[in-house]
Amino acid sequence: MAKDVEGNSGIPTCDAYFDAIQSRKRLPSSLQESLTAAFAQIPVSSFPEVPGGKVIEIQSDATILDAVQILSGNKILAAPVRNAEAVSSTNWKGRYLGIIDYSAVILWVLENAELAAFALSAGSATAAALGTGAVGGLGALAIGATSPVAVAGLTLAASGAALAGGIATEKSVGRDAATAADHMGEQFYKLLSQEEPFKSTTVKSVVEMYRWAPFLPVAVDSYMLTVLLLLSKYRLRNVPVIDVDKFYIKNFITQSAVVRGLKQCKGRDWFDCIAARPLSDLGLPFMSYDEVNIGLYCIKNRSTVPFPLSCGIMRSLVISIQSDDLILEGFKRMKDNRIGGLPVVEDSNRKIVGSLSIQDIRFLLLKPELFSGFRELTVMNFIKAIETTCPNSGTQLPTCAPDTCLGSVIDSLASRSVHRIYVVNGDEVIGVVTLRDVISCFIYEPPGYLEEFFCSGIKEMVA
Repeated sequence: MAKDVEGNSGIPTCDAYFDAIQSRKRLPSSLQESLTAAFAQIPVSSFPEVPGGKVIEIQSDATILDAVQILSGNKILAAPVRNAEAVSSTNWKGRYLGIIDYSAVILWVLENAELAAFALSAGSATAAALGTGAVGGLGALAIGATSPVAVAGLTLAASGAALAGGIATEKSVGRDAATAADHMGEQFYKLLSQEEPFKSTTVKSVVEMYRWAPFLPVAVDSYMLTVLLLLSKYRLRNVPVIDVDKFYIKNFITQSAVVRGLKQCKGRDWFDCIAARPLSDLGLPFMSYDEVNIGLYCIKNRSTVPFPLSCGIMRSLVISIQSDDLILEGFKRMKDNRIGGLPVVEDSNRKIVGSLSIQDIRFLLLKPELFSGFRELTVMNFIKAIETTCPNSGTQLPTCAPDTCLGSVIDSLASRSVHRIYVVNGDEVIGVVTLRDVISCFIYEPPGYLEEFFCSGIKEMVA
């Protein structure tokens, strides 16, 4: 479970995960120490800039659909949000509000899918009648309230509805909402893009309500070990690099960019030594099925807890989705578990038949013509529709064998621009290796290394 550094900074850390990864690596200690020392001397300014040399930013007053189009059009997963109201701000809290990514979009879409079901099924009179009842947010919907406070209230007031494999609502309006959900294809898109209050939802309101991770920048004179630790141990997916003199974001380092950079190190002794190792030598896959089940059995029966459970953490369970589950359930599961992807499986034997990524949410917003029967859309039909209309969408299945070397995994992750690769035995998924896992293989944290970083003025930059 992630915890806060110093209690309330909002900076996530996963000491148990990182400690377990480090304890499982079967690498010479001298190699790990020298490599970590080298990363501690490489300046962040030496890292390649983003394509085009300019970081894509999104204005806080842009609509959420505009933000999705910017992310999709530039083939990026996240972007800093610049405060449109801060014309000449001299501090980071005023200049930038945070980072918008598909994680936040998913939260917003799922919440508004519930509201949309009500809106499509209830007339103004019905909504007004419900306004003082359990679903109070609909009262504002009926009278056309569009202020930021009203929009936030609408989202938070959807307590009478819950997504669980589809649209489930309170009994009093459940029948009408379910009927409306059958037609949530183009109607849903039209509602969110053209009708109030949905079309007035801004990036600012989404960032403020659905903050997945803090806005935690590093200065251009920082070192790469700091960035690598933030992207691995501290679970950040991206790290902005700031010019402290000119108050702008000079670079935007992501987990994907780091792994692509590692791939380019092929041929160097230190890289080749680690890349030639099989996954098992590096304690991977960290997320698997079998060891979790073994661990739970041992705990339940008070048996001796096997390694790595003795390290204080058991391997994380690979969370999956059945191919015949509804697509909204897949995105909800990612939201609930704060993960970026799911293997799509069939039957109880975990036969893997596909992969669902967090960024696939964009197809629900950008290509509504694909989905006429929204409530009946299954995960597999969603994937097939994308592959048919968008053959280069990146939904191809990334897999590897348990004895695959790390270098091959890095090649696949970098060349295919994916964020995870599933470890399979035959056609059965038995684990997953993520970008975070790969970065963790190359570093460790020297005692107290980041204490000065977190205790310095950098925390004042956290939006």
